[in-house]
Amino acid sequence: MKKLLYILTFFALIFSIISCSEELVDKVQTGTLKGVVIKKGTNQPLKNVKVHTTPSTETVFTKDDGSFIIENIPIGDYSVRAELMGYLTSFQGVSLKNNAQVVSVVFELSDDDSLNSSPSVPILLSPVDNAINQPLSVDLSWNATDADSLDILKYKLTVKNDFDSQVVEINDLTEKHYFLENLKFGVTYYWQVSVNDGVNPAVNSEVFRFKTNSVPNNRFHYVKNTNGNYYVVSSDEANTNFQFTPLSTNSWRPRLNQNAGLIAFLRTVGGNAHIFTAKPDGSQPFQVTAIPIAGFNNAEIDFSWSTNGKEFLYASFSKLYRINKDGSGLELVYSTPDGSFISECDWSYDGSKIALKTNDPNGYSVKIYVIDMLGNTVKTVLENVAGAAGGLNFSVDGNLLLYTHDISGHQEDNYRQLNTHIFIYNMLTDTHTDISAATDKPDGSNDLDPRFSPNNADVIFTNTSNDGISVKNILKIILEDNSRTTLFPDAEMPDWE
Repeated sequence: MKKLLYILTFFALIFSIISCSEELVDKVQTGTLKGVVIKKGTNQPLKNVKVHTTPSTETVFTKDDGSFIIENIPIGDYSVRAELMGYLTSFQGVSLKNNAQVVSVVFELSDDDSLNSSPSVPILLSPVDNAINQPLSVDLSWNATDADSLDILKYKLTVKNDFDSQVVEINDLTEKHYFLENLKFGVTYYWQVSVNDGVNPAVNSEVFRFKTNSVPNNRFHYVKNTNGNYYVVSSDEANTNFQFTPLSTNSWRPRLNQNAGLIAFLRTVGGNAHIFTAKPDGSQPFQVTAIPIAGFNNAEIDFSWSTNGKEFLYASFSKLYRINKDGSGLELVYSTPDGSFISECDWSYDGSKIALKTNDPNGYSVKIYVIDMLGNTVKTVLENVAGAAGGLNFSVDGNLLLYTHDISGHQEDNYRQLNTHIFIYNMLTDTHTDISAATDKPDGSNDLDPRFSPNNADVIFTNTSNDGISVKNILKIILEDNSRTTLFPDAEMPDWE
């Protein structure tokens, strides 16, 4: 009996303990945590954000609208964590104190870029601030750094000037320099650089300024050919030069007049050749002629200034005109008696006579002669010869006349010249001097477009192979010793005033 009593007592104790445990479980208090996760700054709902607590309860993920809910959380204090790849993890503390309590939270997640450092302020290096006498092409350079090594820095260059309202903006530069070209003489330029790392707002440098050189007193002008288009170059004897006319126009045959302070040249307008003038820096181009200058070949035609710089002589087919530099006062001066084309003319320094070269529509049947201002023939220099001729230029005193002639007498449809020499005709003695032969002109080449130097001691001209496709170079002959010197490579149609 005693043993049976012990067994019954043991089972009663076990039953009491189990009943007590079930009663404790039933009495555990819980609450609910709900909330929403949005992007900081835009309030855009973020989905698939992982949300969980410490101490650990349940892990959930936000819905499309950014909402989440965790139920049956035992009351107590928790740290709630919201994390999503590409965003900074966010924490919030919550406290559940009462049974069935609902706590609401809002998470604002910042993307990782918020920790990205801005680039440094760009430091302008060259030209230094307030630099003067800068060339017309300047290499602008600067420096900037970024603590975030993976960032790709892009630069924006802004350039203004005190000449006009033009603003130049160069975007998305990745190098820390830019070669700025086609500047104007005597102009102050202002430049600034901004840098952007693709994350942070752009950072601007301070503004620097520089001033270009004043217009040089260049006495040489010549022509270059790019893809069949001529443009004029202004240069000194050391070939320190600048592009005088833009590549977008076809401009050739430059003629400087010191008294006018202008450079005249030919330019194609609507398929016709017209005389233009411009300032020594190439600015303010002005079309002088309304009736175009015309002959058998635009590349072979020429015109002439008056010495005082007030007028031009030019030809249109068989007619020779005089016109003021402002385009007024057009006057017919002379017409060829046989209807032949006037391709070239030159006006003597004293204004008393005019040298003419005439030819047929193919450029041949050449005649070079000198007339007075009444149209009377004063001298016949060349006629009844085969082959091309041209290149007229008077000496200062008007007693000498430069001209060229292809002594091979070759003639063909494409006006190819095989052996063109430069001659000086003396009007006082009626003698012709072959200065090309005297200076050992290379065989198989042509000497073309001669001009006297301002003091008549030299002759400047173009030399090129007679194959018609080789490079053209501008040379100088010193008349005292008949030496030949190359002045400007890859150039033609020289002028020296």
